[in-house]
Amino acid sequence: MKLLMIDDDTGLCELLSEYLTAQGFEIQSVHDGAQGLKLAQTNDYALILLDVMLPTLDGFEVLKQLRQTKLTPVIMLTAKGEDFDRIFGLELGADDYIPKPFNHRELLARVKAITRRIEHIASLGANDNTLLTANSVTINLATRQA
Repeated sequence: MKLLMIDDDTGLCELLSEYLTAQGFEIQSVHDGAQGLKLAQTNDYALILLDVMLPTLDGFEVLKQLRQTKLTPVIMLTAKGEDFDRIFGLELGADDYIPKPFNHRELLARVKAITRRIEHIASLGANDNTLLTANSVTINLATRQA
């Protein structure tokens, strides 16, 4: 499973890359917002780990622009852990927000939880005949039409 890490802390990227690679993930790291956004928009990743304080383009702007075209799950990893920042990140479309410093095992658990949920949703949609019905509304999971 391929993950993109956008963080200007090269030491943290190296440590997390080593840890997550040992857990079976393929990690690509970039260290500025503009480059990260370009990669996120032009490649398919299972999940993106995104810092807020980045050179060239901050993480909030990266997330805002990314959400215009992609729904790739995003976990914000940042030293900006105030309530306002966490709420703002989630409202922009982050799937999770983990303030630094964090426990690497907790990060792994959150990454696995999100990717497990996304894989399950994708497997439901793999069958073109998968329909969900509630009251008078029917949703086709493959075509995402109601």
